[in-house]
Amino acid sequence: MGPSRSPRDAVSTTPDPTAANASASSSRRSGAGLWLILLVLLAGAGFWGWKQWQSRHQRETAEADIEQQLGAIDQRIEALRRDQRAQGQRLQQADATNRVVRDELLGIGQRAALVEDTVNKLSDPDRHGAQALRLDETELLLTMAQQRLAIAGDLDGARRAYVLAGQVLDGVDDPAYLSLRQTLQQERAGLDALGSEPRVQAMAELDAFAREVSAAPQQPATTVPAQAPWWRRAFGSLIDVRPSDRAVAVQPADRIAAVAGLQLEISLARAAAERRDDEGFRAALGRADGWLTRLSPESPELQRQRARLKSIAARPLSLTIPTLGSTLQQLRQLRAAH
Repeated sequence: MGPSRSPRDAVSTTPDPTAANASASSSRRSGAGLWLILLVLLAGAGFWGWKQWQSRHQRETAEADIEQQLGAIDQRIEALRRDQRAQGQRLQQADATNRVVRDELLGIGQRAALVEDTVNKLSDPDRHGAQALRLDETELLLTMAQQRLAIAGDLDGARRAYVLAGQVLDGVDDPAYLSLRQTLQQERAGLDALGSEPRVQAMAELDAFAREVSAAPQQPATTVPAQAPWWRRAFGSLIDVRPSDRAVAVQPADRIAAVAGLQLEISLARAAAERRDDEGFRAALGRADGWLTRLSPESPELQRQRARLKSIAARPLSLTIPTLGSTLQQLRQLRAAH
């Protein structure tokens, strides 16, 4: 049999309705508080999200406005550049027109001065015999100037002859020879604008090139550049790699022969320039270019030398003046007409 329970113990095990109601109400209050807190948090999160969306929307709107403003500014700048280019072209056209008008005014002024000088000399009764002598002297001086240019290429001597011809022609007061004096001035201006004689320039550049080639080292460079592959830097002193499409003279005897051939072709080119033989001059420099490739491997220095040789070969050996001889021809026509 189990232990006996007293009536007191039986009373204590009976549940209390008041305590159960209190615990239920406290649990409901705690649940309501949790829901209230959750609602407050949700409201706060919604308000924060709404503020972020508003700020992002305002930022995107501001960026779109800025982009539109920048596009409008770019269009304005491009329009200003187009206007500037158009203004520059108009200024260039106006400058060219002003130069043409200025040249025409200078020509008119020269003719007016010549007319005035001729009119002042019309009162001289003894002008006809002296005029014939002056015309003969002018024709002789112009012929000498043309022969100096054609035969000897003496540009300075031709200029002096034209100056003397102009001084002699100033004493001719016949109005029929008025245009001849202006033609002489134009031909003298063309000679003065040449600078130096083309053949002299070509020979000077050829001599400078010959001195540069003579001062170059007589042996090809054997050092391996730092940017070469590793196998070439390692075995460069043992293995010599050369292009197979052309042979570079390496042996001393071959290099001496190549240098002699190059100097010979330069001498032939100099002789051709002396007699104004354009074909012989270019052919000799072409053969000299072949000797250059025999003396040096492919390098920037070789390319520079070959380019300089080609520029020398492209130089003219004769004067090209469109107005050369026009004064002499006009003088002979006027004298034949009289």
